[in-house]
Amino acid sequence: MTADEWSIVALSLKVGLVATGATLPIAFALAWLLARGRFRGKILLEAIVYLPLVVPPVVTGWLLLLAFAPAGPLGRLGIDVLFKWSGAAIAAGVMALPLMVRAIRLSIEAVDRRLENVARTLGAGRWRTFRTITLPLSLPGVLAGAVLGFARSLGEFGATITFVSNVPGETQTLPLAIYAALQRPDGDAIVLRLSALSVGVALVALIASELLARRMRVGQVHGV
Repeated sequence: MTADEWSIVALSLKVGLVATGATLPIAFALAWLLARGRFRGKILLEAIVYLPLVVPPVVTGWLLLLAFAPAGPLGRLGIDVLFKWSGAAIAAGVMALPLMVRAIRLSIEAVDRRLENVARTLGAGRWRTFRTITLPLSLPGVLAGAVLGFARSLGEFGATITFVSNVPGETQTLPLAIYAALQRPDGDAIVLRLSALSVGVALVALIASELLARRMRVGQVHGV
């Protein structure tokens, strides 16, 4: 691994961590709303949340570009993320959001509502019930969602290159660097190294997510 390749890895990790950290609270709020909410338009909200899973990532990147362009609704507010790593983090977070919401929603839905009702009848308020019962029981799913979101962020390509382009040292994450190396006649070795690293990170993330999901299922069986 050369110094340039390590800098690509460092940038990818930064983008992935920021995307996951910034998206996790939003994902939890949406998951809670979809799991526990009863309101008109819930199906529409659910469809919008999961939309990035089914539309081409290029479309998502194009919509982000329209939103954050200088003449766009967010660009006119002075938010400048085009061709910057922060823009890559936004694109990665948007693409990771559906996976995170789904994992967290399933964990919230799996919490036994009777335990929450008992806590309420014993005098616990909503916040205390959430903090002491709902959140601990759903935590493995939250962590699994975060791990999946991080892995998805590291692998994001289409929305990122459309939204913030492929700028070395600024927005060139692992997938974009692999794509750039494929265009070079002498890039096979770079592609091999970066691809092996990407596969390794993805495998670790998926295994960690599965272990967390199993722990959640075991905890539910034993009533932990």
